[in-house]
Amino acid sequence: MGYVSGLKCRECGREYPVDPIYVCEFCFGPLEVVYDYKKIKKVLTKKNIEKRPKSLWRYKELLPIDGEPQVGLKSGFTPLIKADNLAKELGVKELYVKDDTVAHPTLSFKDRVVAVALTKAKEFGFDTVACASTGNLAHSVSAHGAKAGFKRFVFIPATLEPSKIVASLVYEPNLVAVDGNYDEVNRLCSEIANKYRWAFVNINIRPFYAEGSKTQGFEIIEQLGWKAPDNVVVPCASGSLLTKVWKAFKEFKEIGILKELETKVFAAQATGCSPISTAIKQGVDVIRPVKPNTIAKSLAIGNPADGFYATQVVKETGGYGEDVSDEEVVEGIKLLAKTEGIFAETAGGVTIATTKKLIEQGKINKNETTVVCITGNGLKTQEALTGRTVDVHYIKPNLAAFEEVLKKISN
Repeated sequence: MGYVSGLKCRECGREYPVDPIYVCEFCFGPLEVVYDYKKIKKVLTKKNIEKRPKSLWRYKELLPIDGEPQVGLKSGFTPLIKADNLAKELGVKELYVKDDTVAHPTLSFKDRVVAVALTKAKEFGFDTVACASTGNLAHSVSAHGAKAGFKRFVFIPATLEPSKIVASLVYEPNLVAVDGNYDEVNRLCSEIANKYRWAFVNINIRPFYAEGSKTQGFEIIEQLGWKAPDNVVVPCASGSLLTKVWKAFKEFKEIGILKELETKVFAAQATGCSPISTAIKQGVDVIRPVKPNTIAKSLAIGNPADGFYATQVVKETGGYGEDVSDEEVVEGIKLLAKTEGIFAETAGGVTIATTKKLIEQGKINKNETTVVCITGNGLKTQEALTGRTVDVHYIKPNLAAFEEVLKKISN
């Protein structure tokens, strides 16, 4: 058996058994997984973790499964890159990039949450999995669901980038493109989830699914030599990743792996969809929904489910929230690529550009250690760079033609 003691409402504290439910029936607050940390502390030690396979499941006692992992056995444990070139460009002493563009089967952090969600769906006895997605989750559910033998229904906004649609279709799920934005897709999926007995990973399985994001936080601590960074910058769509990275840090402190925890957490958004960063900058607790209008489609959630909780984490840790224009997003993608050789999708451009802005504003101390979370591969959103890269040099197949180009480059 696992180490989960139950589910608990994040608002009123009412407790529930471990079932595929996600909303408190009394106050309609979201449910969260609760663990028996005293039991976990006895078995999850640095020494035991270091002996295990390099995947997200090396922290399995702090994940909401009862038996052994069944899905996503090779997901997780992505590189933490010491980004010296980028640090020099931004004028900071020590900067790291948590690089979720590689190592995952579908090249985004969503392989973390889906590994946990589909393992839990197996334990609950579901035969069909589904999701509402802005792209990366669709890929992950389609791929992992195929390998695990599930029937799959994937719902996306019809305006999604063509490359992201193809990246789901190759796994042959039932892909449904909805004429609307993500928030409208999600509302439709909530209706469907109430009628059909399917495991909607980000609806009725959401309390378990969201816990998978903690593994990014666990890995950051381990890869920094079992210590927490001074600052961490996290991109926000629903706000869940930010809250779970912080929960991971706190859990490692709870079970004694971390001795000190003084990390500041920063939220990164695109200006065209920035309800979380807007609330933080205005100093209010109310998240005002917006209609998304940004090239960073993977972050385009206008009514973020965990937005309020993300603002509370930022407030609790003394961090901040900031947002950047689409032009800055593209420049962020290019900056990371030319300094560190990492090609991030638009969400990564948001995080890099936001980090740059936070450093310039003095919100992030230049002499501290900062980790920047990059969540998806740039091959997924190449459309955003069309017409915004350096030119190709077209030449005839002879040396004179090449040397003519070389002369222009040199000048």
